[in-house]
Amino acid sequence: MGALVVDRADVIVASPGRNFVTLKLTTQDGLVGWGDGTLNGRELAVAAYLSEHVAPLLVGRDGHAVESTWQYLYRGAYWRGGPVTMAALSAVDMALWDLKAKAAGLPLYQLLGGASRTGCLVYTHASGRDVPELLDAIETHRAEGYRAIRLQVTTPGAASSYGVSTGGAAYEPAARGARPAVETWDTRSYLRFVPTAFEAAREKFGPEPILLHDAHHRLTPTEAVQLGRSLEPYDLFWLEDVTPAENQALLRQVRAGTSIPLALGEVFTSPWDANVLITERLIDYLRACVTHAGGVTGLRKMLGLAELYQVKSGCHGPTDVSPISLAAALHLGLAVHNFGIQEHMPHSPLTDEAFPHAYRFADGMMHPGDEPGLGVSLDEDLAARHPYERAYLPVAQLRDGTVHDW
Repeated sequence: MGALVVDRADVIVASPGRNFVTLKLTTQDGLVGWGDGTLNGRELAVAAYLSEHVAPLLVGRDGHAVESTWQYLYRGAYWRGGPVTMAALSAVDMALWDLKAKAAGLPLYQLLGGASRTGCLVYTHASGRDVPELLDAIETHRAEGYRAIRLQVTTPGAASSYGVSTGGAAYEPAARGARPAVETWDTRSYLRFVPTAFEAAREKFGPEPILLHDAHHRLTPTEAVQLGRSLEPYDLFWLEDVTPAENQALLRQVRAGTSIPLALGEVFTSPWDANVLITERLIDYLRACVTHAGGVTGLRKMLGLAELYQVKSGCHGPTDVSPISLAAALHLGLAVHNFGIQEHMPHSPLTDEAFPHAYRFADGMMHPGDEPGLGVSLDEDLAARHPYERAYLPVAQLRDGTVHDW
């Protein structure tokens, strides 16, 4: 294998459909590797960290030395972890793996040990402003070929709810403008209503569809147990992010209180973040995102530990990370033994046009494709025609104005 010396590191911030931060590494021989450093609502912080502090360190480095560079940027900064630092590191890691696999003439999953399966089971999102609209969305996604579907529905009396699209448009939580949108949250109404939506879904579609739900960090452990028990009759694949995960010990109460499978970790940014959850078997699926948890290298470290405890992957795959990230997650998911499921929130047509990709969907599963590297690139001319626009994720508050977990 020939030399692979990084000659340029360019950071591209653009908004083809939504804001993305893309890292482009170019070698002395002209080979290009792509990485995703998008952090929803804080994109410019990652771009500045990459441009001002990381890019100068990459020029002249050996592009083959993926693990060494990962440790150099993780340990060498002294200030470890955090979403900005780890999104930047993730972008570098993806771009280096892309270069290394392209130099070898192989799709990335072959460098990770080869395929462990024929494809990656994926789930998509169905939502509705009421139960009939939710059922229509489920039917649409089943007709598209999805076998696994996450259900979110607006709680009666609420103006909006997490995960629910409005006006027929695809769901996009980040609103462009000078201030975040404010959403009102009522836990008691939510806990009463959600089980009725799953009851209706099972009555209409029967036991076969794989159903999931996301509580999005909004419950206390006691409330999470209540929700878990109320959803047990409906055979969920998982219940996601039932409570904030900073205090991992709190999941002991949830695990002891319900038999429903638990998924957690989309906001994790370090291999250490899931340590207790994995080693005490407090979760069934690890939701860490390849763009925020240290790239392919970081997520491999977490999933290596998880495999020993029969915890499977459930990698975060929203539209607020780019197709580069989805491709990296699919390559990793195809290779690791303890793959569970992959989130697939389809990108907008404009985003797909800006990021030509080899991955494909069929019969409820996705495959990363067999092009060398990640199989994704960025159309820089198209991206340049769609400049960054400030956007924020919403802020949640209770009816009395108290700020709550969004």
